[in-house]
Amino acid sequence: MKKICLFFILMLFPLTVFGEELNLAENAKSAIMIEASTGEILYNKNANERLAPASMTKIMSLILIMENIESGRLKWNDIVVVSQNASSMGGSQIFLEANEMMSVEDLVKGICIASGNDATVALAEKIAGTEKAFVKLMNDKVKELGLKNTNFVNSTGLDAEGHYSTAYDMAMMAKELIKHEKILEFSSIYEDYLRKNTDKSFWLVNTNKLVRFYSYIDGLKTGFTNSAGYCLTATGKKNGMRLITVVMNVDNTNNRTKDTIAMMDYGFNMYSLDKVINKDDSLGNIKINLGKKEYENIVSTSDITVLNNNQKDKRNVTYDIVTNEVSAPVKVGDEVGKINIYEDGNFKYSVPLTISSNVDKANIFMVFFRNLKDILTFNI
Repeated sequence: MKKICLFFILMLFPLTVFGEELNLAENAKSAIMIEASTGEILYNKNANERLAPASMTKIMSLILIMENIESGRLKWNDIVVVSQNASSMGGSQIFLEANEMMSVEDLVKGICIASGNDATVALAEKIAGTEKAFVKLMNDKVKELGLKNTNFVNSTGLDAEGHYSTAYDMAMMAKELIKHEKILEFSSIYEDYLRKNTDKSFWLVNTNKLVRFYSYIDGLKTGFTNSAGYCLTATGKKNGMRLITVVMNVDNTNNRTKDTIAMMDYGFNMYSLDKVINKDDSLGNIKINLGKKEYENIVSTSDITVLNNNQKDKRNVTYDIVTNEVSAPVKVGDEVGKINIYEDGNFKYSVPLTISSNVDKANIFMVFFRNLKDILTFNI
């Protein structure tokens, strides 16, 4: 393993959560606010308490749906035949009928805007065969993300024994979901129609009314059941900084909105974001064993950012780059190392590195002549 150390000093504010004593979410039983790119916690209230998450569960369902779409296993224009089971889901729905055919895109729209339980189960069955098998994938993903206080029993969030999550875990799931940026195109829609120009046209109105009244809010997922109360995972972006907030077990929608906006206002007023490295910036190169190209540029898989607290002293920041042994073929998106961010010598977080262009495997003749050249050069 090769390690390249690079150092720089930024004038930064510390990330101490001095808002802990503030009751920004006075109506919620549990709440949290994080900055999306760093995952820094800006506010929390009982954030690790296990509670019913209601339809915020669909955040995890959407993560799996988006992963299947981006991998090519599922396409936006694929047609899903709705099962009797999916059409029978209660709660929020888009009133799918058994054997009805609808595109993946319209079903995702039905989940993001109308929180359709029937749409969620239809896609769960399309991906995994049964909802039960899909729920296993959901819980596997929970473990992959390192979340300790979540267990899903269904894909929709309907009340069930043993179905729980926390504000912290939901925020981390939301952080993962918005890496699939297209999802925000759906979650930010206030109203739309399904089955347009038919006698079964259905008006969709977003269950998250904040996307209509607050221009900077573009998602993410509401929830309500008798056990869960009113819940909301919200996200918004101002001045290049994205916040994620979660409130759980609130008594009504007005207080759910009040608590969410109180956190958003506090976060955007008290914090700002510095970009350290753009994800397209070259960070040097890496040797590609057996590749058509011997070396390729390495880049971060996302922007590297550091959060500033506008009322605190400034901090020193350093980073180092660690690369792996890499052999062709290797493509853009494949992890070839990581960049570690430190503040005052303390590790904060890591971001995977990838290459800037695909490198195919060299044929036997290219490898032979390359080795011959190396031998001749060494002899000289």
